[in-house]
Amino acid sequence: MPALDCELAVQLALATLHHARALGMQPVAAAVLDHAGHPLAVLRDQQASFLRTQIATGKARGCLGMGFGGRELARRAQAMPVFFAAINSLTAGEVIPMPGGILLRDAEGRVLGAIGVSGDTSDNDERCALLAIETLGLIGDTGDLQP
Repeated sequence: MPALDCELAVQLALATLHHARALGMQPVAAAVLDHAGHPLAVLRDQQASFLRTQIATGKARGCLGMGFGGRELARRAQAMPVFFAAINSLTAGEVIPMPGGILLRDAEGRVLGAIGVSGDTSDNDERCALLAIETLGLIGDTGDLQP
């Protein structure tokens, strides 16, 4: 599996935007972060609102900070709202525990980084990212058990 570098991150973000358009989704933004939570690529469809890049980054950052995909983060946030309120206090609101945040893993399960997508429903955000991840031969971890 290739390393997650700037070039691959841009390809992943672009492919996500293209899949969203092809599916007829609302305009989205995609943020690809490295394993330490630093942005490698943040792209927004020209019709997406200005907050979408921040929301996408927050979805990805939450996955990296907690070590779970967005679906598991959403379940935990619902079960432990006080804990997640404390996390958001510590991070100045930069953690968004929702589907649409996906950890990127290598074949051995090591975290390479994460992608976050925002603009449509959380399920659709996740869907276009997963299609892009598959297109580029990466492994995505949404926080749900894989078949």
